[in-house]
Amino acid sequence: MTHVVRLAVVNSHPIQYFAPLYAYLTRDPALEVTALYCSDFSLRGAIDPGFRQAVTWDVDLLSGYRSVFLGEEARQRTPGGFWSLICPQVWSEIRSGRYDAVLLHGYSYAVNILAFLAASTKGLPVFMRSETHLGLQRKGWKRWIRDAVLSVAYRFVDGFLAIGTANRAYYRALRVPEDKIFDVPYTVDNDRFIAAAALVPGQRAKAREKYGLPAGGPVVLYASKFMRRKHPDDVIRAIARLRDAGQTVTLFMVGTGEMEQELRELSKSLCLQTVVFGGFINQAELPSCYAVADVFVLPSENEPWGLIVNEAMCAGIPVVVSEEVGCVPDLVKDGANGYLMKAGDVGSLVRALGKLLADEPQRQRMGAASLALISGWSYEQCRQGMTAALRRSVRKG
Repeated sequence: MTHVVRLAVVNSHPIQYFAPLYAYLTRDPALEVTALYCSDFSLRGAIDPGFRQAVTWDVDLLSGYRSVFLGEEARQRTPGGFWSLICPQVWSEIRSGRYDAVLLHGYSYAVNILAFLAASTKGLPVFMRSETHLGLQRKGWKRWIRDAVLSVAYRFVDGFLAIGTANRAYYRALRVPEDKIFDVPYTVDNDRFIAAAALVPGQRAKAREKYGLPAGGPVVLYASKFMRRKHPDDVIRAIARLRDAGQTVTLFMVGTGEMEQELRELSKSLCLQTVVFGGFINQAELPSCYAVADVFVLPSENEPWGLIVNEAMCAGIPVVVSEEVGCVPDLVKDGANGYLMKAGDVGSLVRALGKLLADEPQRQRMGAASLALISGWSYEQCRQGMTAALRRSVRKG
């Protein structure tokens, strides 16, 4: 008889990238995932500070796995700073005897510390998954204190679930033993994104018409929050330079945020007639945005991972990504499925985009390479890594 390992995962709220993973893992007959949610923030439509508007995701975030909302207060809590999520209910839930192991996502909230103490005093293995990597910019003294504290605290963690190469290197730098690090890559629901982005030519033409995009000619897509560290203004400036060099291209700006009005005014000041602002587009419709594009760009600085790159690659398009984006070592092969550029350097962005826009066969080859690469970076690899971690630390009678 197969022993079922019962894994409790502590999350701030239902997250569109994690919920499908929990459902996938639960389909393994040897694993049952329960998400312990501090807030229903993403279900009730509270204000997302990055988008600067209320956001309610339009995909199912609760089916296929067990979930527990921690107290009636979950209906009022909204994630913010460290003390915004304390959730004392997590103590009794983890110590209830329902679970064999606990997974924590980072240490950004007080509830994670409380959950760690509850699991440790109950004798349950604790696993850590975070986005941190050595390339992230932090003030020197803050990084020194954080790393010093974590290097001690991590001795009491049973396993570390590396989301990618850069994250694994971070754990190594803190002297985590190799046999305690397991590859559980940062992924999206590949099956959904690949299927939804696979538009036949007639469907693609209708989708372009819907968004106000021209039927022909290349489209460059930026789809992320309009915030300074993501440098959406650099994309507009790069498109203006390409236009001045004689390149015909349409820029599709999908998203909202603090810079929206500034970006619209910048487009006008540069006399760009080929910038289309799509506004906030929800998860169910998002794959069609990738499907109408020919190139995806993310010029961010200080980016922990960039799951939006995973999504774009599922549509089989080349990507232009800053070297500071955490997913780069694993997902962006310079000259193979896209190009790298330097964050904050409009010239390097112009050069990367120019190579792709001038060569349609190259875009097609690189797009196929994106799809092939992301197909091997999926929930199944997560299941294998999670299973290996649990096998090492969980003892079943």
